[in-house]
Amino acid sequence: MPLPEPVDERLRQAMNRVILATLPGVLASLWFYGWGVALNLLLCSVTALTVEALVSRLRGRPLFPGLNDGSAWVSATLLALALPAYCPWWLSVTATASALLFGKHLWGGVGTNPFNPAMLGYALVLVAFPAQMSQWPPAHGMGLVEGMQQVLGDHPAPDAWAGATALDSLRTDTSLTIDELFAQHPAFGRFGGRGIEWINLAFLLGGLFLLQQRVFTWHAPVGMLASLLVVSLLCWNGSGSDSHGSPLFHLFTGATMLGAFFIVTEPVSGARLPLARLLFGVGVGLLVYLIRTWGGYPDGVAFAVLLMNLGVPALERLAEARQGRQPA
Repeated sequence: MPLPEPVDERLRQAMNRVILATLPGVLASLWFYGWGVALNLLLCSVTALTVEALVSRLRGRPLFPGLNDGSAWVSATLLALALPAYCPWWLSVTATASALLFGKHLWGGVGTNPFNPAMLGYALVLVAFPAQMSQWPPAHGMGLVEGMQQVLGDHPAPDAWAGATALDSLRTDTSLTIDELFAQHPAFGRFGGRGIEWINLAFLLGGLFLLQQRVFTWHAPVGMLASLLVVSLLCWNGSGSDSHGSPLFHLFTGATMLGAFFIVTEPVSGARLPLARLLFGVGVGLLVYLIRTWGGYPDGVAFAVLLMNLGVPALERLAEARQGRQPA
């Protein structure tokens, strides 16, 4: 009988599959937003590896295992995909360094973090730099040279080049009906945000691959998507100017599919038991809708995940009590 794989090797293989599963979303993001996505990926990855190396050296730990387990690369990739394309270079660096320092190493390193590192880094820069985090480029973005100049601050984009997302416009443009927003507003596409609807479909494809590979179970993503679907359906009042958007709009706009398959499934900060995972996902979906509709931020995936991270111990106790009451 073969010996079981070391824990670090299993972690590394799981992280590699997660990176592979992001490829459809990465390619779709590159198609719609251009070189800014690649620059985000480069900046976040270099920052993550640098922080990992420095922390390993300061703690007197071997350098190679910390860089080779893939966790830092996954956090960097998810952050790069969540940040606005062509955001300033220092924003990507700050978000990534904060994610690894405050979301991972402050708690002892991989396997001990109570909060999702990528979402913690994202939330910190969202609170600290709301103006830079709210401006997304139009479809197809800039060329490589112009994009590098924009990211480095050498050649700022023209006024009104970047604008609000579909979620933000839905909250603020209350004088227009849903049909008018889809017909007139450049941020709206066929059934969701322009471009982001197809990026969500690409992340859905990657997430289904991870489910097929059994990297995680179905409980958390299904819980999140089902609760978001149900609550948006119950609160949807058609195409009026006071509508909060259809279920299809909420499922394929913002970071919904990225959150469902790549964020809420993070094994360390998430729940362990199946029922707790399901409830964790349900809670995230409900909070995402509440924040999008009545909160102060247009999307809310990061804050929803971090808030539910706080509730994981209670969810685990509930699941254990439920499990203990079941007949043998």
